[in-house]
Amino acid sequence: MKGFAMLEIGKTGWIEKEKPECGVNDAIIKPLALSPCTSDVHTVWEGAIGERHNMILGHEGCGVVVEVGSNVKDFKVGDRVMVAAITPDWNSLEAQGGYPMHSGGMLAGWKFSNFKDGVFAEYFHVNDADGNLAHLPDTISPEEACMLSDMVPTGFHGVELADVQFGDTVLVIGIGPVGLMAVAGANLRGASRILAVGTRPVCIEAAKGYGATDFISYKDGPIDEQVLKLTNGKGVDKIIIAGGGVETFEPAIKCLKPGGNIGNVNYLGEGVYVNIPREEWGVGMGHKQINGGLMPGGRLRLQKLASLIEVGKLDVKPLLTHKFKGFEHVEDALMLMKDKPRDLIKPVVILE
Repeated sequence: MKGFAMLEIGKTGWIEKEKPECGVNDAIIKPLALSPCTSDVHTVWEGAIGERHNMILGHEGCGVVVEVGSNVKDFKVGDRVMVAAITPDWNSLEAQGGYPMHSGGMLAGWKFSNFKDGVFAEYFHVNDADGNLAHLPDTISPEEACMLSDMVPTGFHGVELADVQFGDTVLVIGIGPVGLMAVAGANLRGASRILAVGTRPVCIEAAKGYGATDFISYKDGPIDEQVLKLTNGKGVDKIIIAGGGVETFEPAIKCLKPGGNIGNVNYLGEGVYVNIPREEWGVGMGHKQINGGLMPGGRLRLQKLASLIEVGKLDVKPLLTHKFKGFEHVEDALMLMKDKPRDLIKPVVILE
């Protein structure tokens, strides 16, 4: 089969590989739609998780089942399915302990384009199919389903990690597609005021639609100073970090109220240490909590998030700014995520 791969750090290309084999609990999927992610950019061009050779990229997509293992109960050949970017081993001790995303070790629930070939191929493998696939509703298009692989669940997990409550004032740092879904999730959870950090007009307009009330540009000065000015020196109750780098935690701590939470879902591709300002952290005792987490994955989560689209409470179509037709355009879509033109939020490649 053909796939688009990371050949080595800084280099990508098309390669030929054997079609993956199906285990007794697994499934083989033929993609219907695919979408690249900034995580792919971090992996290839920043070497964020180390060297990888001839590893097929991609962890966002949906498809049609072409093969299932003998133990798979709920899916059959021909079923249209959603697939999460994180595919845990649901019988693992880590999953039983409540952290399926770390099944087998830290971040090991993240298999696609980490230590296993990803979805940018003519066929891809899904472990533990009954736990990691979900039926694709007829009312949801394949391109919308791609957003349910990673963008929606990751943005919403940031909201969960920050523990957004009714009436909270929330800061969302970074309003790319994940940050936009954090804005949408905070709004659904009852945040009263949502401050969003971003500069691209297309993202600002989308954020307004998802519930953002105020906008901050890093070009206008330190983020924390702007937040404190907008909140009359009080700061914010909760913060979701969905962009920036290791330096982003410093202004976040400075404008977070005592007792507040930071939910980080940003893939930190560079740097050795995260900067935490000592005094503004209450010299270690300010009850300012930082929770960083990989989204859980799994069938139940996919089904629940899909239901929000089905009933009209969540619309992911504003994310889909660039559409391609045909598998050969996977490379074009990935390069868009790398270059990030001002009119881009998210590209998708439609194969059906």
